[in-house]
Amino acid sequence: MNDDVNLKEAILNGDTSLGIEFGSTRIKAVLIDRRFETLASGSYEWENQLKDGYWTYDQVDIITGLQTAYLELKREVERNYGITLRTVGSIGFSAMMHGYLAFDSWGELLVPFRTWRNATTGAAARELTDLFQFNIPERWSIAHLYQAILNQEEHVPRIQFVTTLSGYIHWLLTGHKAIGIGDASGMFPIEEASRNYHPLMVKQFNERIAANGYPWQLEDILPKVYLSGESAGELTAAGAGILDPAGDLQPGIPLCPPEGDAGTGMVATNSVRKRTGNVSVGTSVFAMIVLEKELSKVYPEIDLVTTPNGSPVGMAHANNCSSDLNAWMGLFREFSEAMGYAADSGKLFGVLLNKALEADPDGGGLLSYGYLSGENITGLEQGRPLFVRSPESNFNLANFMRTHLFAAFGALKLGMDILTGSEQVAIDSIMAHGGLFKTPVVGQKMLAAALNVPISVMSTAGEGGAWGMALLASYMVNKDQEESLEDFLERKVFRDAEGQQMAPDPADVQGFEAFIDRYRAGLAIEQAAVDHLLENGRG
Repeated sequence: MNDDVNLKEAILNGDTSLGIEFGSTRIKAVLIDRRFETLASGSYEWENQLKDGYWTYDQVDIITGLQTAYLELKREVERNYGITLRTVGSIGFSAMMHGYLAFDSWGELLVPFRTWRNATTGAAARELTDLFQFNIPERWSIAHLYQAILNQEEHVPRIQFVTTLSGYIHWLLTGHKAIGIGDASGMFPIEEASRNYHPLMVKQFNERIAANGYPWQLEDILPKVYLSGESAGELTAAGAGILDPAGDLQPGIPLCPPEGDAGTGMVATNSVRKRTGNVSVGTSVFAMIVLEKELSKVYPEIDLVTTPNGSPVGMAHANNCSSDLNAWMGLFREFSEAMGYAADSGKLFGVLLNKALEADPDGGGLLSYGYLSGENITGLEQGRPLFVRSPESNFNLANFMRTHLFAAFGALKLGMDILTGSEQVAIDSIMAHGGLFKTPVVGQKMLAAALNVPISVMSTAGEGGAWGMALLASYMVNKDQEESLEDFLERKVFRDAEGQQMAPDPADVQGFEAFIDRYRAGLAIEQAAVDHLLENGRG
């Protein structure tokens, strides 16, 4: 029997797992087989919008994107295997972590989705950090909720349920108010011993807001926490109709706990064991290191979250990474087209990114901040993309490209210095993933220079979080009894995985250190841009 027939039978029999991830610029669906290889995929491009002072995605667009990504995957199955997709073995949904989706008793959204990108909860984050003696970043769901309380927003007494984007999709399709522990750890602090919301902090929060007389307690409105490998419900008939309006997909499919993009990034890079880490590069960038011990004190720059199986993780998260770089790429594309040369995206990125390898080690004295939004690590409440140089700078294309690549990792570097420097956190390996690494060598080399540690990129790096979510769905139904997530990934998924490790080049490391000194010193310039250039571009 040939391989195509085997794959066709696997699809017909449901020996597959489906992962769908809502990223910041793309919703992606991936169907994998029992060998964890991708059988089909689909995607939907989208963008967040700034509406009434909040970064948001439209609720209609969430459903449209879900259906479009699934439909593309379904059509690819039909094209490649000649069959209609009617069932899969397991499903999992993941999405950007944090943010705020609040619903009333009718299941109606009370205010537009407030994403992780908003830097509007500073007062709440500071108060809660002081109350809990635990760092509460502005992005976290509890900070959004408490800020709404501080603002005396009229919707707060009507809240019945607060969740993340992945939790919302899961609820919509299963009826279960569930969340994976990794995503939950970006809503509210998790107690490592109980692997649940920290009970003392829940009590402290309820006491803090008691005088408001709300008809709910915090524990009543948060989703139930699940660990990887646990079943978190089944696809309902209504849910199947939402995912596949054509009516071909059958209900009853088991769903694993919904997870955040940080968790799926850890899974996709085999970075859930202690002393391992990963860097996820996209609209935002974050580094996650699985910790051996607690940090010595509270750092506002470091989030404490968990792996999908509940191990503590130190996370340095920068709100801004690739958006400004992509905007410059768009400008170069316009120029190319105006000159009569229509370059495809792969070639455009490849040519321009590779110019960075020809640059001066420090980027020639140039400086850039790709801040489309506020940046918590550097204390900026708003962002203004900014490129600046002195008359003595060596201004050429190679230095321009290197500077923007360095800038994409600038805020991340400041956060990671706390873990590796102040806390002496031991790291055996760091895996990197994200679209930037589709162009070989360049992004990996720049990141190694920024963090001064060897960086590995696996052959699966381009698969991303949707593939990681499909792995978590597969783990739920295909694990051996008592098999840990770490062992499942190491022994089965990544046993024969090929990876390319790159050690930091001392000249690049020295160059990045010179750049980051310039970056720190120039933050006052970025603040001045925020102060004097309004969001509509007028002073």
